Amino acid sequence: MRRTITPARGLAALVTTGALALGLAGCNGYDATAPASARQHPTTAGRAAFASGPSGSVDCRKIKCVALTFDAGPSVRTPQILAILRKYHVHATFFTLGKNHVMVHPEMVRQMAADGHEIETLTWSHQILTKISKAEVRKEITEGADAVEKVTGVRPTLLRPPQGRTSSTVTAIAKDLGMAEVEWSANGADYRTTDSALITKRILQQTKPDGIILLHDLVDPTNQGYNGTVAAVPGIVSALQARGYTFVTVSQLLAPGAPVPGKVYK
Repeated sequence: MRRTITPARGLAALVTTGALALGLAGCNGYDATAPASARQHPTTAGRAAFASGPSGSVDCRKIKCVALTFDAGPSVRTPQILAILRKYHVHATFFTLGKNHVMVHPEMVRQMAADGHEIETLTWSHQILTKISKAEVRKEITEGADAVEKVTGVRPTLLRPPQGRTSSTVTAIAKDLGMAEVEWSANGADYRTTDSALITKRILQQTKPDGIILLHDLVDPTNQGYNGTVAAVPGIVSALQARGYTFVTVSQLLAPGAPVPGKVYK
């Protein structure tokens, strides 16, 4: 299943990937591939992800799966998030920033890996990839991935473009670098509010099977957003588990298929 996503509005303030109207993204438009479509094409890497769930094999072809993702960290709040995920036996995917985050908090990144979470990249410094040159796009993606690999020893294969803004040019560069892009289908808009109940409500209203949830583990120095995220996570996780959802990483969501460089998954 493939869909064309129309352009969405960005925000003027310093924001992370979530800084768009709820859910939709894509500066110049893009074709998105659904997780169910990826699962139709098993691969060796996909089968490995298929068998790496917290309780062994997780088959999202047979059960209701959802991927919880966090953008823009790690930050001083990351240990709190990790503790909550550990309590609920949930694995998540973290789309990290290299500059001022991965390189400043390497011990947190290593703890993410030790806890079994998937560590991917949101680029090096969160530049909007559709607004910079091809050389700068390549540099942002490469240096973001380099930072994760330097700390964990594992190179990311998934890219979340900042603010969800991508284009055919960005996708072509990502493909050349061996990376697939990941958007989202449920957005808590935690960059706009400190109200954890509202963040929880938004996610619960938007989440459907094969969903990809967007939250943040970033600290907002202006105290205008992000600060309600940690308190929202337990309610989101427990409510969705009560609805019969199993939390998986993005790679597990696509398994027994695997991310294909140049594809955009949503």
